[in-house]
Amino acid sequence: MADKIILDWNEYLDTARKTVAEGCVLLKNDNSALPLEKDCRVAVFGRIGTHYYKSGSGSGGMVNVSKVVGIIDGLKESGSVIIDGKLEEIYAEWEKTHPYDKGFGWGCDLWSQEEMPINDAIAADAASRNDAAIIIIGRTAGEDKDNINEKGGYLLSDTEDAMIGTVRRHFSRVIVLLNVGGIMDMSFVDKHSPDAVMYVWQGGMTGGSGTADVLTGKISPCGKLSDTIAYSIDNYPAHKYFGDENRNFYCEDIYVGYRYFETFAKDKVRYPFGYGLSYTNFDISLINGEISDGKIKIEISVKNTGSFSGKEVVQIYAECPQGKLGKPLRSLISFKKTDLLSPDTEQRLIFETDFSYLASYDDSGITGHKSCFVLESGTYNIYAGSDVRSAEKVLSFEISDLIVTQQLGEALAPVLPFDIMRPVKNGDKYDISFIPVSVSTIDMDKTRAENLCEEITYTGNVGIKLCDVLSGKNTMNEFIAQMSDDDLSCIIRGEGMGSPKVTPGTASAFGGVSDGLLKLGIPVCCCDDGPSGMRLDSGAKAFSLPIGTLIACTFNPELAEELFAFTSAEMVSNKVECLLGPGMNIHRHPLNGRNFEYFSEDPYLTGIMASAEIKGLKKHGVTGTIKHFCGNNQEKRRHFIDSVISERALREIYLRGFEMAVKLENADSVMTTYGAVNGLWTAGSYDLNTTILRNEWGFKGIVMTDWFAKINERGKEAVTTNFAAMIRSQNDIYMVCPDGAYNSMGDNTLESLENGSLTRGELQRCAANLCEFIMHTQAMNRFMKNAPSVEIINRPDEDTDCDISNLKFKAAGTEFSEPLDDRDSGMGANYSFAYELATPGKYEIAVTGSSELGELAQIPCTLFVGGLPLATFTFTGTNGQYVNVTRRLVLANPHSVMRLNVGQNGVKLKSIHFKLITPLEQIPEEERYILAE
Repeated sequence: MADKIILDWNEYLDTARKTVAEGCVLLKNDNSALPLEKDCRVAVFGRIGTHYYKSGSGSGGMVNVSKVVGIIDGLKESGSVIIDGKLEEIYAEWEKTHPYDKGFGWGCDLWSQEEMPINDAIAADAASRNDAAIIIIGRTAGEDKDNINEKGGYLLSDTEDAMIGTVRRHFSRVIVLLNVGGIMDMSFVDKHSPDAVMYVWQGGMTGGSGTADVLTGKISPCGKLSDTIAYSIDNYPAHKYFGDENRNFYCEDIYVGYRYFETFAKDKVRYPFGYGLSYTNFDISLINGEISDGKIKIEISVKNTGSFSGKEVVQIYAECPQGKLGKPLRSLISFKKTDLLSPDTEQRLIFETDFSYLASYDDSGITGHKSCFVLESGTYNIYAGSDVRSAEKVLSFEISDLIVTQQLGEALAPVLPFDIMRPVKNGDKYDISFIPVSVSTIDMDKTRAENLCEEITYTGNVGIKLCDVLSGKNTMNEFIAQMSDDDLSCIIRGEGMGSPKVTPGTASAFGGVSDGLLKLGIPVCCCDDGPSGMRLDSGAKAFSLPIGTLIACTFNPELAEELFAFTSAEMVSNKVECLLGPGMNIHRHPLNGRNFEYFSEDPYLTGIMASAEIKGLKKHGVTGTIKHFCGNNQEKRRHFIDSVISERALREIYLRGFEMAVKLENADSVMTTYGAVNGLWTAGSYDLNTTILRNEWGFKGIVMTDWFAKINERGKEAVTTNFAAMIRSQNDIYMVCPDGAYNSMGDNTLESLENGSLTRGELQRCAANLCEFIMHTQAMNRFMKNAPSVEIINRPDEDTDCDISNLKFKAAGTEFSEPLDDRDSGMGANYSFAYELATPGKYEIAVTGSSELGELAQIPCTLFVGGLPLATFTFTGTNGQYVNVTRRLVLANPHSVMRLNVGQNGVKLKSIHFKLITPLEQIPEEERYILAE
């Protein structure tokens, strides 16, 4: 029997709290406004003080928690400062007539909330009895909903702007906190000159505690910006190319974020990439730098020269010669964070970086080495410092002749012509010019046809189980040879959402989704939404983690690894094999709604932090699914948009982080995107999923689609049923089908086998990928009765969510209904009912409802029986038509207390209907305890 895993909830909370504190980025701190001294009297303005945003919206933020610690809560719990109760009462009274607006439905969360106007009388009164004012500004955005460049979105609302101005007039000490998922316009700093400004991001369920630790000086701020903050949104190089409903041309090419600003527009930067203040000061100096065996070796001394203990981040940047390709003037190639240094103490940091991080990709052949990563001849300068702007030269060396660091082949190149950005030297600066992009010269379908895998001869079931492959008794090919065409067509279907075959309310089941596959000894695995914690649509509670942007701003991969090791144990306890995260797309533009799930504008920082999370998740035998592969940099019409990107920009920017996660920590699960890259929807892209991911990077895991994704062939319409194109590309599994055991989607798998457009060998290849992955999961261990148990200690009792004390049992025959249209069925609604069953047994249960939302909406309704979440009924958009979502469930107890919980806004429920299928006495004993089907 495997060892027991102990998950200490207090340690989990403490690690998340430390992560929040280390991710807070202090941008301004005039007049020693922070930290707040002991017993400082503080007036907190802004309704977000009591409505903290723990995360962005959509699947990446839908974690059910009993308690979220807001910033006021954290300050009160600190016992260090005194919060103005009278101002709190004013807000509470105003909210009685201005309630918090939760929005309606999927992707319809509001970017911001109506703010209470602050007049001079309120501000003056508060100033008369307080030492400092804290103003909290909150924003959210998320899946299917980009932010907007309007007041109340990227910009302050008029009421927020007036609030800051009014408070500034009456308080001598004003601190602004930004509880946001991504950067926002900061012109208020010039207009109102607050004393201190800090991004506190969205810190999950412990966000307020970690923020309070920084505000009160328990922890010195040590977060650094993972994005450049420009003076205006118009300054971002992608701005004019962002937001089209059909196609985005990435004309800025590799010049994303600081790569653009440091090369072309230094004067447009308000706060540079990597910037962040501390309560103390540090001296960063070079001890030694050298070049040896194709590596850069640097030793740096960091000394705390101030009066406060703190941590510093040393960032290493490269400036490569412009050569024929053109280069940004700075590129991050390494970073490290010090330990906690007390005043007048020193730490030495050693950096060793391979030359490959300096190489550029030649997609045109201009250097004479097409489809190669190269180091062009010339002078290479290396810089070290606390941010990209202040970093100073510490090493310089020459490369006399061009060096090819990696020979590849053309893949995923654009098919449409467009112009891309390049620098042109003009005196002591660089001007922007544009050159034609290098377009595709190969036929991807021909490449696939020339590299078909051999078919394994079908043997039928000869008794080999998957555990026999695990033990080495049989080979994977011998095992796969047993699979019929039907088996092969089933194993590529993920099932969900809310599949009864796995933990209730999770995102999908995959693997042994049919009787035939189960007979081969293939267990059922479970995926669940992340990356900010487990989304359990059953209503069950989970740990809500800090968002990706905040984690990146810690510049502390060791801390991220430690945090996600706790999540690993929590996943094992919930029988979840894959957390759907980390999200790894680049912050190409500040308005991308899903930036909160992602890390940074920089691919190196993204790759390092994602690798740390993957390493943490793997501690207890689970994993993360790195997503969205690739180019998911806009949520608007995300399932239709075509991202047109040069091959060089893909290789150097948009794929680099994924590559690092695969190569550094053996990431073994990947999710493709909803949209297209260079005209081909990613789920059907052979270049992406086979040529680059598997052949070049050596990836050995599984690739899944995003949920209900579309797939196409070059020049053809993208549809949800073209599984043949998906399998040809080596995207192994479609997420998701209502039932994996039969062709409930009407997919073309078997039809394509018959007409020859798909080979059996290609299906077998995907089956082998899946089985190889499944074989090394905790699901396999459970199947073999060798899984570790998890004991969670120090976890507080959870809320029950509804009162069932007044329920009365109703007599029920073999068919009965419960009306659900007697009240609003908004998010959090609970319908409780109790029945005395005349005939316990297996029942078909149908929930009838309608939704005006779009087809990608996901509205879970979870049925609890006896307090346990046993079945989830997930509605998608129905165009206002009533539909039935059905499950089969064994109700073995004659006295059944049930609760139906609505997990999201956007559904109108009509009824729930029960019909007996099989009496209990006719059900085999071993099948009576199957949760649902």
